[in-house]
Amino acid sequence: MPKISRPANDALLRAGYTSLGQLAGVPAADLLQLHGLGPRGIRILQAALEERGLTLT
Repeated sequence: MPKISRPANDALLRAGYTSLGQLAGVPAADLLQLHGLGPRGIRILQAALEERGLTLT
């Protein structure tokens, strides 16, 4: 996972996301529903995915 805030990381782990690749294709709107993950975290995740040729939807 990229360097994101601890609350954002914890939110992803609670939702079952343990690797960046698991987020590919997940709607950003769904991730924004996770308590602890906000727009900044989404931008960081999207940038990290794009570096690998992947995206959120």
